[in-house]
Parts: sequence; structure tokens; C-alpha cells
Amino acid sequence: QLLLLRLTMKRLFSTSHSSVDAKEMKKFQLLAHKWWDEEGEYSALHSMNDIRVPFIRDTLLSMRSNYHMGNPLSGVKILDVGCGGGLLSEPLGRLGASVTGIDPLEDNIRTADQHKSFDPVLAKRIQYKSSSLEEIVEECMETFDVIVASEVVEHVADLEMFIKCCSQVLKPEGSLFITTINKTQLSYVLGILVAEKLIGIVPEGTHEWEKFVPPEELESLLESNGFSVKTVNGMLYNPLSGSWSWMESTSINYAVHAVKSGAQAQPSPTGALSEVGSEQPSDTAGTAL
Repeated sequence: QLLLLRLTMKRLFSTSHSSVDAKEMKKFQLLAHKWWDEEGEYSALHSMNDIRVPFIRDTLLSMRSNYHMGNPLSGVKILDVGCGGGLLSEPLGRLGASVTGIDPLEDNIRTADQHKSFDPVLAKRIQYKSSSLEEIVEECMETFDVIVASEVVEHVADLEMFIKCCSQVLKPEGSLFITTINKTQLSYVLGILVAEKLIGIVPEGTHEWEKFVPPEELESLLESNGFSVKTVNGMLYNPLSGSWSWMESTSINYAVHAVKSGAQAQPSPTGALSEVGSEQPSDTAGTAL
């Protein structure tokens, strides 16, 4: 029976039907060496860490009864899907988490490995692998406490399959964090016309508006695949200051926290929500990334 299950799983998640989009791979291959240039094409992802890292940290800590102040995420196994050059993996590793970063692009993994090697602490806490999500499902069933997929779902070929795979490799009661872009007229204007074509803070051709994901659609997919959505927060990028803030509206960028079924009712992530309440967006027009 176990063998039959494995064969079925292998067929279900076979790479012949992959969530990886070959066209997207080509786009990012050209930029693989630029991940750690804080003033370059990925500058907005660097500054996004100022809000996405505390959001992940505070949400997780609100669900734990005890933790070490110096390494608050110690003992937490995190999978960073579509990790790129390791921009999010590294700060999560510094908080004490054991991080596995996967990316289908070998050049990205090479860049991430090289950067990690400069810090002996991170070298122990983070491991990178050139792989798609579905390729690790069989060996990693219910392995991780947390999955982060930041700025990834708008690039995948099959979103439902991607969510199913997330559920497979996440432990019961595990947390899934997603940041992405809504599919609105505003996100088209700001995310593509302004960000890519007008001011060039994102390389032209990075995004396809048709692949943007409305939060209602993402929530529905999550709920139908065994997740309970706990938080949906709007995000705003200010291109003048190069900084991010939380906002109520999800009409451009947004962040989601969902918990895999099996979880008891979780308290609201007070740290993250107080942060949302205290950080009002500036009057300057934001730009989707």
C-alpha cells in the first residue's frame, strides 16, 4: 500500500505537470547575479524585509508560549519557496530558524549559497536546493512548521497544484505565509505601467497582469485545500522613499497568513496586527511590485 501511495504521489506531482513556468525562469535567470545589490533591480524586495520579516516573526511568536529572546524562531523549520538569492531566508535564519530555501533556477541557488557562506552561523542554519516545490513533496511530507512564498504565486504555472504541494509538505497546524499582487486596474497601472515602464524600479516584463491573484481567489483556494485563512493585510510601496508600509486596502500588494487544518483556533497575531494598525500608509501614491 505504501509503495502504491508513493507511485500515486509521484504521478500526481510528476514534473511533466509542473507549477514552474519556463518563461518565468528565463526572466529571472538574467538577473540571478543581482540579488544582493540593494540599489539594483531587487531593491524593493530588500526593503520589503522591513515589514514581511516582522509580520512572519510576530505572527509565529503569538502562536508560541515560550521562546528564546535572542533566537525567537529557534526550533522552527521553515521552507522558503522560490527563495531567489536568499533575501528572506537569511533574516529568518538570523532569528534562529532552520531554513530550507528552494528555487528551480540553479543560478539563484548558486548566488544564495555563495552569500550565505560569508556568515558561519547562517551556513549552519540555512540549506539551499535547486528544486521545484513538487519535486520535494515525496521526501518532505509534513516536514515543515512554516512555509513562506513571498512574491512567488504570481509567477507559478498552476496555482492550485502549488497550494496542494504546500499543504503536503507542511505539518498539521503549520503556517503558510504568502505575499503577492492583487489583480485590479490599480495594480496594472502601478505594478506594470508605472513600476516597470515608467520609473523602472522593476525590470520590464517581470510581471504579467493576467497572472496576478485576487485575495478572494487565493483565500478560496486555500480554504478548499485544508487551510484556514487567519490574516489578509494590504501592503503599500512608496517609490520615493523606497519603503513599505501596511494599509487596509488590498487593492495592490497584500500578505496572507493561513494555518493548515488540525490547528486549534489561534489567537490573532497581535504583534503583526498592532504593527498594521500603527503603520498608516503615507499620502504618496504607492506602487505595486
